[in-house]
Amino acid sequence: MLIDCHNHVGADLLFYLHGDFPYAQQLVAMIQEGGALGVTHWVVFPFVSYAAMDATRFRAGEVGFGSGGLEKVPYAFENRRLLEECHRLFPEEGRKTLPFVMVDPLRETTAQASELRQLRGQYRFHGIKIQSTIIQADIKRLAHEGKVFLELAREWDVPFLIHSSVAESDLWAQASDILDLAEASPDVRFCLAHSCRYDRECLDRVNELPNTWFDCSAHCIHCVGAVDDLPYIAPRSRRFDSDYTRPDRVIADLAAAYPTKFLWGSDSPFYSYAAEINHQIVKLISTYEKEVTALKASPPEVVTRIASTNTLAYLKLHDESILS
Repeated sequence: MLIDCHNHVGADLLFYLHGDFPYAQQLVAMIQEGGALGVTHWVVFPFVSYAAMDATRFRAGEVGFGSGGLEKVPYAFENRRLLEECHRLFPEEGRKTLPFVMVDPLRETTAQASELRQLRGQYRFHGIKIQSTIIQADIKRLAHEGKVFLELAREWDVPFLIHSSVAESDLWAQASDILDLAEASPDVRFCLAHSCRYDRECLDRVNELPNTWFDCSAHCIHCVGAVDDLPYIAPRSRRFDSDYTRPDRVIADLAAAYPTKFLWGSDSPFYSYAAEINHQIVKLISTYEKEVTALKASPPEVVTRIASTNTLAYLKLHDESILS
């Protein structure tokens, strides 16, 4: 069994209209590509922008709310669309998925919770995903306007998977803030995405807290960011020590340093990113094959641990027979 713990399915209108890449991924195509590489199961969730946002501002790359939205409740359409794709449109492929729902921790949270309760009565899902940077919702609001999602996670015994950042310019998803939330909610499980951008202090704190894990989603382009000292990666003074010219070596070192807390995930299709930023084209390009190759360079027992054993401990599935 090889579980990819971090995948987007659907489309992102903000990325598409602004001219950014990637902007879509179809379930069957993902499973065909990953399956050919040996992946057997996928944690899946929607893309990040949602139909209740002001789509009239997307072409300018702006985030807005209120008028101009196609829907009223954040992620209500996207979550239902994902679950229907997994359970009704493509049930054979859907049996290989472990869907998560997306939430906005700041806006219309009571209405979101109501929608999620309805979905829970119709479809299975196994966790809650938050990407607060793109929607500009401070992750700390999860303990305030968004506390209803903490309550649902406790009630349903499902974990959070949260986009994390250490860049000073990111006001919405600081890894240290996510860890503060986890420490204040010891009965809820959390996974911090993107290896906490290789911030050693945050990774060590993940290791210390009993209810936290991290995933290595978009690993290869993050290694490029470390080699080039790009601002979205922890500075060298705080960076986990490894040879970032070799993504496979970094995976092996992380697995050795954090043996029970490391989860493998590709972040498909966001293992690549391309956009025009400040009138320059920025391209960080990897492939699903490169992500899997970096994983499989480790011994089989390490691969099993970080792509199955640890992931199942984090998910705490009520019925693991669904993986059969």
